[in-house]
Amino acid sequence: MNLESWIMKLNIKYFGMLAELTQCSEETMVVEATTIDELLEQLFDKYPGLQEKDFQVAQDQQIVLKENNITASELALLPPFSGG
Repeated sequence: MNLESWIMKLNIKYFGMLAELTQCSEETMVVEATTIDELLEQLFDKYPGLQEKDFQVAQDQQIVLKENNITASELALLPPFSGG
């Protein structure tokens, strides 16, 4: 299998407490991942505090399961929303 097919450039956006934790609201990373779970493992290595936070991942402006494949070049990490 060609390793280059696993390497992709992603734009990752962080919102709310996640932006505070990562000290950025957006970053571009070159990652070796095909699923959201694999990407999250790399983010947890970079930002260990993320593992302790509750958040959802959006891809193409849709909430996705962490088992899903990465199909977009931009992902967003969204903290829980409070109602009101």
